[in-house]
Amino acid sequence: MNFNNYLNILSKAFGRGVFPYQMSWILDLPGRGLIMSAQTLANRLPVSSSATVLEIGPGSGYYSVEVAKKILHGTLYILDIQKEMLDKCKQKLDLAGLKNYETHLGDGKTLPFEDHIFDAIYMVTVFGEIENRQDFLMEAARVLKPKGVLSITEHHPDPDFETSTNLQNSVESYGFTLGQKLGWKWAYTLNFFNR
Repeated sequence: MNFNNYLNILSKAFGRGVFPYQMSWILDLPGRGLIMSAQTLANRLPVSSSATVLEIGPGSGYYSVEVAKKILHGTLYILDIQKEMLDKCKQKLDLAGLKNYETHLGDGKTLPFEDHIFDAIYMVTVFGEIENRQDFLMEAARVLKPKGVLSITEHHPDPDFETSTNLQNSVESYGFTLGQKLGWKWAYTLNFFNR
């Protein structure tokens, strides 16, 4: 990799937009758990052990293992725009001995799933990266079961961080209803319910 490519990847890692897979090791630094541990995130998902859950933008799979453990009798579907991130996520789940998952390559504009199959969709520090929110929120409503949960977590130091007020206004304008607000100003989870 030449120096200009490295600088480009570095600027993407610390700038707005999709986080580059080449820097995924940053997502696994031990300090991340101080901001939002994987256990905390899993506990914030209001789902049963037999739920069908979609994770959008898993990065390296930092949260995926704990969520898959929580829904041990269900299935975790994982969607990412970068195959390399899906490969890293799959490796973590396999090392943990988990088999209750599927990986899918794609973006949030169109979700490659049938109508009303998910009990929950969750994403962590991803919502700010979505360019066309209208398409995503319409797709999320389509694939979620009635009263299914759209769980969005934001925390610093993500450059795409969005305040809970802005996020709530954006999501509610597409028919979702806020059910829970968990955490604090700089590291929060909003759980919305589908119509």
